Amino acid sequence: MPLIKPFRGLRPLRGRAADVAAPPYDVLSSAEARALATGKPWSFLHISKPEIDLPPETDVYSPLVYATGAANLKRMVDTGVLVRDEQPCCYAYRLIMGNHRQTGLVAAASVAAYDAGRIRRHEFTRPDKEDDRVRQIEALNAQTGPVLLAHPACAEIDEILAAAAETTPAADVLADSGVRHTLWVIDEAAALTRIGACFDALPALYIADGHHRSAAASRVAAARRARQAGETGADYFLAVSFPAAQMQILCYNRVVRDLAGLQREAFLRRVAEGFSIDPAQSAVRPAAHGELGMYLPGQWYRLRIKTGRVPTDPVGRLDVSLLSDQLLAPILDIRDLRTDKRIDFVGGIRGTQELEKRVDSGEMAAAFSMHATSMDDLMAVTDARQIMPPKSTWFEPKLADGLVSHVLD
Repeated sequence: MPLIKPFRGLRPLRGRAADVAAPPYDVLSSAEARALATGKPWSFLHISKPEIDLPPETDVYSPLVYATGAANLKRMVDTGVLVRDEQPCCYAYRLIMGNHRQTGLVAAASVAAYDAGRIRRHEFTRPDKEDDRVRQIEALNAQTGPVLLAHPACAEIDEILAAAAETTPAADVLADSGVRHTLWVIDEAAALTRIGACFDALPALYIADGHHRSAAASRVAAARRARQAGETGADYFLAVSFPAAQMQILCYNRVVRDLAGLQREAFLRRVAEGFSIDPAQSAVRPAAHGELGMYLPGQWYRLRIKTGRVPTDPVGRLDVSLLSDQLLAPILDIRDLRTDKRIDFVGGIRGTQELEKRVDSGEMAAAFSMHATSMDDLMAVTDARQIMPPKSTWFEPKLADGLVSHVLD
């Protein structure tokens, strides 16, 4: 079974991409999605966040929500806003955010390779979020949220994508966020054969974002294999793979609700056991491994891990692990980041001002600005078949929903 393959993408009719393209379903609340889709009948949010077309009190996991998404998808297909390619294709996809640019490949990725660990994950998933994606895929009979992958450097893949990007784009959208999304169709047989061979020669692909989507795709594929012999569309999942060196990871910051009963000075004394502490005159944006920013009401501090306290294993040496293992757990008794309600996470795209706001408002007692995890660190953890702590990476720019969907025949 090939690692990736072309598929008949369902995508906006030429000239309609700007009407359809939407932010990923999982970066918006229902209220935010409802506001963003107001006056936009063809926004993909009507498919990816269909609760926006139901009363606000509707349970987002209600069967009615999934049925509404399926009806909205059918409406967009029936009216010709979304059209399916006649032949299997791959697609070049370029993201531009400010001075950052990355160009990757949209393809159908093998569920069998995911199950076997050749498409590698670095996060645990939550059962409720997996269940949600399974219901969404089954209701739509399609995968509409692409899994973000990274692949090792390959000059030939880069050459094929660069050549595709010289042709007329099938979609070119400047999102409200300022990110430009451009898509080109790759349908020439020789190019598709070369792409497949290049990916088959890679040692592995790495999931950057979309662990729940890929896990759900695996479950859907298993259920359908139990009902039907032979390969089906469900044996592959919608993915976009970028060269690892082109991808951009921002920090994923932390905020905590209380200091576990400690007064400020006592808390600082405990922190000083494992870190040097230097008051800072402005917000701290850590620039090196082993460095953290800490904000208490009215004051930033620069923390540096003390010599000899950094483990050598690929998970333990991560900055997010150093914070958890040497401060959050032993001092604040925050030991399970997935379930403890005393901690929350703030994507680096929101900046340090969001950390100050949440602490100064009294909602949180302390905030920590992190040094961003590197792609090398992510790949090292994944290659060791280990799992990173929750909320270790925040990838930017984000993919758009709606530019290409994968129908499960």
